[in-house]
Amino acid sequence: MERYKNRSSDSGVVAYDVGPDFIVVEFRDGGTYRYDYASTGKTEVEQMKWLAVLGRGLATYINTNVRESFAEKLS
Repeated sequence: MERYKNRSSDSGVVAYDVGPDFIVVEFRDGGTYRYDYASTGKTEVEQMKWLAVLGRGLATYINTNVRESFAEKLS
């Protein structure tokens, strides 16, 4: 997992990992979720990957757009 840069200093995201058709996001509360093309949508996953690399806006995007559309909860 790669540490999320958290450029806004108040994100609920702490780390992420990307693959060709998915992103795994670890939240500050300890929950880790996998979002993929099949469950979340290609456009949404690609936007999440971009925001993760940018280090800003990922938690807001998830809460606003894909909150319950994860493929699985990993922890």
